[in-house]
Amino acid sequence: MLKSDLSRREGAAAPPLHVAIIMDGNGRWAAARGLPRIAGHRRGATAVRRTVEAAPKLGIQTLTLYAFSSDNWRRPAQEVAALMRLFEQYLRKETAECVEKGIRIGVIGRRDRLAPGLRARIEETERATHRGRALHLRIAVDYSSRDAILRAAGRLEPGRHSTREEFARLLAESIHSHDCSEVDLLIRTGGEQRLSDFLLWESAYAELYFTPRMWPDFDESDLKAALDSFYQRERRFGAVLSPAEAAAG
Repeated sequence: MLKSDLSRREGAAAPPLHVAIIMDGNGRWAAARGLPRIAGHRRGATAVRRTVEAAPKLGIQTLTLYAFSSDNWRRPAQEVAALMRLFEQYLRKETAECVEKGIRIGVIGRRDRLAPGLRARIEETERATHRGRALHLRIAVDYSSRDAILRAAGRLEPGRHSTREEFARLLAESIHSHDCSEVDLLIRTGGEQRLSDFLLWESAYAELYFTPRMWPDFDESDLKAALDSFYQRERRFGAVLSPAEAAAG
């Protein structure tokens, strides 16, 4: 039995768990059913709700969802507009319940290209939910990890040695976040196996889990299967286990 699994089973305090998800497959889910792509995105919003509800029960402290990448602006204008409306509707509908359930919402990424009304809604939701402690839900919108890293690097002082911690602080500021906590498990749905410019710095030692399940069909059992796989893995972070640790594992 692995140490992480042993700790869970014996009731020991578990370290904070950060799970990130690339929510892929909405368009293909809709196409397979002869539906417009936006129907897949609407159904995907219900999968977001299921996943957010399940996350705290499964021991997840931080959940980061990839909702809209900076490259997604190149999609048809009608689809982009529909996605933005869905996002604003999600914030409007879910904020009160998130306050009630102790879920803190933060939106990471650029905001200067978002409509003023959506920016205002984001700020209102973040203010309303900032006391939440049951789950930190981060939603990535107009997000590019490479661009964020470039912005943070541009703020480094020339000629001065900087630490990883200092750079992480600059990186967090570049995406409107209070921190850049490392990702423990990164899940991608829809069958593709790539990171697509998502949390590259934060996922340096993340465990990767790819599933063919399309995002609209993703539910609590799928999330639990990903976590079960995670807890079966040996995380060494570049080190080598001692003989005693290997025997205990």
